Amino acid sequence: MTAVEHGAEPVVQQPAGPGPNYKWIALSNTTLGMLMATINSSIVLIALPDIFRGIGINPLEAGNTSYLLWMIMGFLVVTAVLVVGFGRLGDMFGRVRMYNLGFAVFTVASILLWLTWQQGDAAALWLIGWRIVQGIGGAFLMANSSAILTDAFPREQRGLALGINGVAAIAGSFLGLIIGGLLGPVDWKLVFLVSVPFGLFGTVWAYLKLRDTGERRPAKMDWWGNITFAIGLIAILVGITYGIQPYGDSVMGWGSPTVLICLIGGVIVLVAFCLIERKVANPLFTLSLFGNRRFTLGNIANLLGSLGRGGLQFMLIIWLQGIWLPQHGYSFEETPLWAGIYMLPLTVGFLIAAPISGVLCDRFGARWFSTGGLLLSAVSFLLMLFLPINFGYLPFAVILLVNGLGMGLFASPNRADIMNSLPAESRGAGSGMTATFQNAAMVLSIGFFFSLMIGGLSQHLPSVMEAGLTQHGVPAAEASQIAGLPPVAVLFAAFLGYNPIQQLLGPVLGSLPPDQASFLTGRSFFPQLITGPFADGITAAFTFAVIACVVAAIASWFAGGKVRRSESSADGTSLGAEHESVGGELAAVAGEAGGPSELVTDDFEADRPRFAKAGELIGHLSTGGGPDGIVTITDREGHQIARTTASHGEYAVHDLPPGTYTAVATAPGFRPAVAAVTLNGVGVVRDFALDGNGVVTGSVTGPDGCARAGALVIATDAEGTVVGRANTATDGSFRMAGLPVGPTTLAASVPEFEPDAVTVDVDHAGKTTADLVLASSIGSVTGTVTGPDARPLARATVVVTGPDGQVVARATTDDEGNYELGGIRSGTYTVVASLLAPASAEVRVPPGAPARADLRLGDPAGDRAAH
Repeated sequence: MTAVEHGAEPVVQQPAGPGPNYKWIALSNTTLGMLMATINSSIVLIALPDIFRGIGINPLEAGNTSYLLWMIMGFLVVTAVLVVGFGRLGDMFGRVRMYNLGFAVFTVASILLWLTWQQGDAAALWLIGWRIVQGIGGAFLMANSSAILTDAFPREQRGLALGINGVAAIAGSFLGLIIGGLLGPVDWKLVFLVSVPFGLFGTVWAYLKLRDTGERRPAKMDWWGNITFAIGLIAILVGITYGIQPYGDSVMGWGSPTVLICLIGGVIVLVAFCLIERKVANPLFTLSLFGNRRFTLGNIANLLGSLGRGGLQFMLIIWLQGIWLPQHGYSFEETPLWAGIYMLPLTVGFLIAAPISGVLCDRFGARWFSTGGLLLSAVSFLLMLFLPINFGYLPFAVILLVNGLGMGLFASPNRADIMNSLPAESRGAGSGMTATFQNAAMVLSIGFFFSLMIGGLSQHLPSVMEAGLTQHGVPAAEASQIAGLPPVAVLFAAFLGYNPIQQLLGPVLGSLPPDQASFLTGRSFFPQLITGPFADGITAAFTFAVIACVVAAIASWFAGGKVRRSESSADGTSLGAEHESVGGELAAVAGEAGGPSELVTDDFEADRPRFAKAGELIGHLSTGGGPDGIVTITDREGHQIARTTASHGEYAVHDLPPGTYTAVATAPGFRPAVAAVTLNGVGVVRDFALDGNGVVTGSVTGPDGCARAGALVIATDAEGTVVGRANTATDGSFRMAGLPVGPTTLAASVPEFEPDAVTVDVDHAGKTTADLVLASSIGSVTGTVTGPDARPLARATVVVTGPDGQVVARATTDDEGNYELGGIRSGTYTVVASLLAPASAEVRVPPGAPARADLRLGDPAGDRAAH
């Protein structure tokens, strides 16, 4: 009986390992969740007129404006506020568990929104309230999906996975416009019902299939941090929301005491939040992550890119619905749906570029793609400035396609680089912080771009409107009064697909001659009236977007990660893996953890005292009389900081800033050594002793005795570190040099067969031969985990890693300390148990048969038995 991944109670004979196809299950489920959440973030934008007509409210009346704003912004505000906290909960209690909860909450809220039975104010408040609850479910989904994927996929495939997930996250906001436009006119309740079947399916599917494969960190909840962050961010976002509404004689409310109190008070509370986060043991917002250059600059680029993308969406809706579509024969009531359709090139461009850039950035790094995508977006915004207000559709569609391609090129590499820059235990919090910036940018974009539009419109619209209304029979007093109304009313009317002039004239329309009334409310008067003033506003808005994208591109260039390729010895033998294993990644970010004691020494020789100055790392690199070695220094994000050759065994690296680094010592034909070193204003002396110069030759055959060409052979040492790899020739033979002396495990694999593994004793002086036969069946590993007193340990974590260092299965022991891991291919594995001081054992799983590994924790001798 085993308790597996997501922390459920022990169940009967359930395989604990996620299986080889788990990563694709995780990708498809999280993509569904993100798509559902982001579609619902925008689905109401187009359907708002039908929703308000359905509940009997005119959203343009003065007393109902707050209903309109909170119907748009409530979902966005709550996700921006809560997503970082929910990321922290995922780190503490399991990312999959929190993700599953989000699916359930989102689905329940969607059902209750569909069941709305009230009318008037009660219905509006009901809808806003459950939209906020729906946003809570969306925050759970957004905060944990990236972390789940980062845990499930190896580093070399994360760009693809996060790119596909990112496509869903951003494309969903555009698809929501079309879906809302299609369903709203049929029945406004369908806008909320459409999520229910997907939510029910996704909830059950996630519960049954997803597993927590990341590291869980028990911690106390940072309540003061949660409270101050929520209050501060909500205050700022509310201030922005009401800042675009008129106040007194001003066209906008930025001078309103309420808005000023919200903005200034919000900033003060957020400053207090930062001070609190520096003091508490388990902070909500891991401020130390901002010391990570890639994380910080990547999020700046993400924030500014999201700001430009959100502003474009709102500007295009107003442009199309208020001006272009009526001029081309569409009634105002039809414009919401057709605005979404005419914006499809934007979505198409994004859908094309995002997955491709995700794949390519895995090979070539994120920098060129993320930076180039932002510059391409800036060019598209610049081209928008040269379009006439009554444009031809073909150039408009091409510019939208270019913008979508640019945003797609940026999104996947940016997201992958941010997540890859984080240690595994911080990915939930980091994912939540990134989603916070992205969601907050949507709210900020409304404030920024509406303010720029209103500022542009207020300069010329009143005089143009007054002259136009007077010319067509509206009395001068009424025309002056209507022209003096805040421009935000015109924007909201155009945004909602209402006839702006019909809404503004109101009862005055009935006193006009029929022909004049018909002309004023027709499809040409308002678009022609607003064209000039709108051009002023949109110029300011898109100029800001160009600046935002250029600044984001600069940040992205300095943030973008490079692909770290392995180095090879003279004979072509690889000296290091191209991508870090999970264990290596955790070791590199551990900071205080040292390397293996047999590889790293801190001896200060009595006859040769050595002292390192501040910022220096010096030491002796011994290869037993062999060639000079190389010492490479990387920072916690994996960037190469320095590289030096050990001359006559001595090496020195100077001018290192304070921080924690990973030092890797290599030499052709010798086993690499690694150590974590911390320099806090002092120097460090670190010696390395490399060993191993063995050569292994052999062959790989199938179960039929035939040679297998192209088989991958991987060599691992006793600790499970990959020390060599090779591919078999046409006759099935292979040769690996530079292997360590002592027990070495060789594993061979071909896609059509089950792998085989064998442990050989590599001789320093000669060659070792190993022949491997591929099998076609799988086995299992069982055992018991005990403590220092030999009593069984419940809830201990057992992890099985393969010859390549990848985790192939994991489980939690039952109340009797037993575990069982099924579905394991035959070969040699390392079994590690942890709860107290960890213990490990090497186990050989024969084809089609069980193997047993009993481990005792807490014993320095590592008391273990493997059968």
